[in-house]
Amino acid sequence: MLPPIARRFVAGESVPEALDHVRACNEDGIAVVVNLLGEHYDDPAAARADADAYLSLLDDIADSGLDARISVKPSQIGLDASAELFEEHYREIVARADALDAFVWCDMEGADTTDDTLDAFESIAAEYPWRVGQCVQSNLRRTRDDLDRLVDVPGAIRLVKGAYDEPASVAYTDGARVDEAYREDLRVLFEHRDRGVAVGSHDPAMISLADRLARDHGTDYEVQMLMGVREDAQRDLAAQGVDVVQYAPFGDKWLSYFYRRVRERKENLTFALRAVAGR
Repeated sequence: MLPPIARRFVAGESVPEALDHVRACNEDGIAVVVNLLGEHYDDPAAARADADAYLSLLDDIADSGLDARISVKPSQIGLDASAELFEEHYREIVARADALDAFVWCDMEGADTTDDTLDAFESIAAEYPWRVGQCVQSNLRRTRDDLDRLVDVPGAIRLVKGAYDEPASVAYTDGARVDEAYREDLRVLFEHRDRGVAVGSHDPAMISLADRLARDHGTDYEVQMLMGVREDAQRDLAAQGVDVVQYAPFGDKWLSYFYRRVRERKENLTFALRAVAGR
């Protein structure tokens, strides 16, 4: 059972609980990206099981009429077994989404998975235009070149700073340099796209920059934030007419995800400690 302390960051363990969370967000004008927790399956059967779970989740979302989309992890649906298995499952999920008028995001994981992930995204987006979106990470030194490659692909791009601890040989490790790269990457996206830009950031300065760039270039965009992080700001932005989408994970593999959220920010740790103390 999901303990109350984790409910700030995880939308329950079951599909009905996740959809209840989506419904509550929709009432505040916030759409939701729903992610089934799970990753790094080297067993093809485990990857198949989660691919099937996503297919069923797409059906459940379509039946509910809620404003939600899904997000998959490459290592969850087969990449740790083989790139071919990952792309097979990924394509099958997007094909179901296309039939249901739905949308699929793909998360980005470690730097060693980037090529396989982007190859699959580019191929699937060409077959199912604007049914799929890909996360890219500005802390990676390669991302500027990746954006040049992806800018005309008919799929959405979610730009995040990056949460993986990568070596300096492949990633910027200084926070100020990551911020600089993120600003540069935002400018590239807004200057070269008129749609399909997702600003994955809780940083008010980056969100303000995105708003200015959108007005300058006439680009449609959305802001994506995590469940449990700056939710007041999410509601405020939605009330101002910004397209806000919350990333909400669910499932029984919640423990490692919860601890990542607690480690990331002092405010999250304070919340958790108060919950433990019953305050």
